[in-house]
Amino acid sequence: MVEGKINEIHGWAAKQPGLKVEPWSYTPRPLGENDVEIQIEYSGICGSDLHTIKADWGTALYPVIVGHEIVGKVITKGEKVAHLNEGDLVGVGAQVFGCLEDDCNACSRDLDPHCPKKVFTYNAKYADGQQAHGGYANAVRVNANYAIKIPANIDPVYAPPLMCAGATVFAPMLRKGVKKGDKVGVVGIGGLGHLAIQYASALGAEVYAFSHSPNKRDQCLELGASHFVDTSNQEDVNSVKRTLNYLFVTSNSQSNQYNEYISWMDFEGQIVLLAVPKGQMSFSAGEFIQTEVAITGSLIGGVNVLKKTLEFSAEHQILPTIERFPMEKVNEALEHVDSGKARYRVVLENPQSSNL
Repeated sequence: MVEGKINEIHGWAAKQPGLKVEPWSYTPRPLGENDVEIQIEYSGICGSDLHTIKADWGTALYPVIVGHEIVGKVITKGEKVAHLNEGDLVGVGAQVFGCLEDDCNACSRDLDPHCPKKVFTYNAKYADGQQAHGGYANAVRVNANYAIKIPANIDPVYAPPLMCAGATVFAPMLRKGVKKGDKVGVVGIGGLGHLAIQYASALGAEVYAFSHSPNKRDQCLELGASHFVDTSNQEDVNSVKRTLNYLFVTSNSQSNQYNEYISWMDFEGQIVLLAVPKGQMSFSAGEFIQTEVAITGSLIGGVNVLKKTLEFSAEHQILPTIERFPMEKVNEALEHVDSGKARYRVVLENPQSSNL
């Protein structure tokens, strides 16, 4: 059995509900024959990290180290790992294990985030009962299938947000078959939305960016949007009725806004939720029958989606807009994200990469 090189992992853990994390160490699981040990260089901050440590989605498994946008180098690999070598630069997203068996109803369809044996990157437990911890740390051990090589022409500091935010918005575009000529709307021009515009544009779609902030118009057009719709301007909103084939909702919209979203859709259009609205959603059956509009959702990207996301991002040079913080200033970074001031993703840097 191969022994890992880092037998005590040092990170920043939340120990109770709130925004604060503090130094904390843990002994990692033994390195399995199909695992890799990664020395973390960069870790992105995702909105899910904040929801978890604040217990917005229920009590977390405190102490918990969050972070599921991880980039670093493989420093040890299990004896059965053939596709990765020590020194490879890899990324890890929101999942660190799935069975990936051909007879799995989820994995066999590239839906491994729904695998009954799945283990998410943090706030989750392995089958042996040991807890999974994330990327606000110096190292992590994961199943090698979930460590994806970063293409050489992607600057590593820009790669972390692609592992979650990028895959989250690109996955449903792949599954729905977004193509040249489709009219695609993006609601919420933030951490997810600014990437969604780029992916949809690169797929050849005519992109409509929706925001209540008129000052984002120029940036949306620079990112690839064909149209900017100021949702605070009723004339703008009226101009898109019965227009869109797809609408990707990346912001925490109010549940009652979805009735208006339906009015923007062409017949048989699809609204895809990528964020969770507050409260219950309420519709009449007639709205769906009369418009033939569908409302669906999407979770995260599995192994193959992550690979396609990185390949497509490299080919089309799709990169997030980021702000960089040293790992030791993680609490300052969390406050910055929580305040809504981040433009648009925050990346934490460990000391070994601070000179880049």
